[in-house]
Amino acid sequence: MTTLFDSLALGPITLANRAVMAPLTRNRAPGALANAAMVTYYTQRADPKNGAGLIITEATAISHQGQGYSDVPGIWSEAQVQAWKPVTASVHAAGGKIFMQLWHVGRVSHVDLQPGGQAPVAPSALTAKTKTVLITDGTPRFVPTSEPRALRLEELPGIVADYRNAARNAIAAGFDGVEVHAANGYLLDQFLRSGSNHRTDAYGGSIENRARLLLEVMQGVCADIGGAHVALRLSPVTPANDALDPQPQPLFNYVVQELAPLGLAYVHVIEGSTGAERDFQQGDAPFDYGALRQTYRNAGGRAAWMVNNAYDMPLAEQALADGADLVAFGKPFIANPDLTRRLREGAPLNPADRMTFYGGGAHGYTDYPTLAD
Repeated sequence: MTTLFDSLALGPITLANRAVMAPLTRNRAPGALANAAMVTYYTQRADPKNGAGLIITEATAISHQGQGYSDVPGIWSEAQVQAWKPVTASVHAAGGKIFMQLWHVGRVSHVDLQPGGQAPVAPSALTAKTKTVLITDGTPRFVPTSEPRALRLEELPGIVADYRNAARNAIAAGFDGVEVHAANGYLLDQFLRSGSNHRTDAYGGSIENRARLLLEVMQGVCADIGGAHVALRLSPVTPANDALDPQPQPLFNYVVQELAPLGLAYVHVIEGSTGAERDFQQGDAPFDYGALRQTYRNAGGRAAWMVNNAYDMPLAEQALADGADLVAFGKPFIANPDLTRRLREGAPLNPADRMTFYGGGAHGYTDYPTLAD
């Protein structure tokens, strides 16, 4: 039987185990630049004997326009490429593997974070019923998102180009691959869902039209860096950031069917409500994740299948037995740099200090203890 501690070939790289560190926004990158504290943070979790078989970075903005929270990193400039290089070099020196998550928040932003104080962009001019994080003098505060403007049709090729540029930059910075963030109510997810996409052009209306931008992004990124270095994150039913669609099953079945020919590294699926109820549903029927995976496989998709949301060891073992290939852990990796060792040995987990999740310094970031040898 496959276990969490077995290796896995993921395209051109081999993961030492199947425990993945999920992307976790920590708001510790002033100026949108990676820094020495981030080198320490990721390296602490990179030892494949004790930590993650694969690390996925915190969501990283593909452009200034793509930013939605204070002090998150970016990957659109040469300075940002150079700032990330010590992170990837240190993770690799520790024996780890690392993908960068590529992010455009769309309407989940604030004018204070946008270039020139402009309105955030979205598929349609519909304000998200959610909040974002602004940090002033080191203190984070949650504020309502700003009213967005609808992207013009002629702007959409530029969005695709920004993703492609970010992917190339990530490879130049030393990453093993990229994960395109199309989940949790951010820009690509906003286009997918009828609740946030009221367009009447070729990018709105039908499922095929709403999925068009995501598929163009994925095709472009794969063309530039190779599908074996590209992954995708989806969250079919989460209400995070006001993400709503009454018929998620046919929508996401179509998406994974169209992704199958791209030769991706993995597909990363958040089950239920992000960070909350695993059995959350939208629409009239429970979402069938097994059917989603089977739709992908039936279409010829061979990427590894990654599951995510409130997994513990028994749930992870069951998921692997049911056909998943990888299990992503989020908050447990914040407080436990040696999470994989603790799971293997049945050791207790450090509790996470929620007050230090967003912003701050070393406390609650790089000072969690590991097990003594």
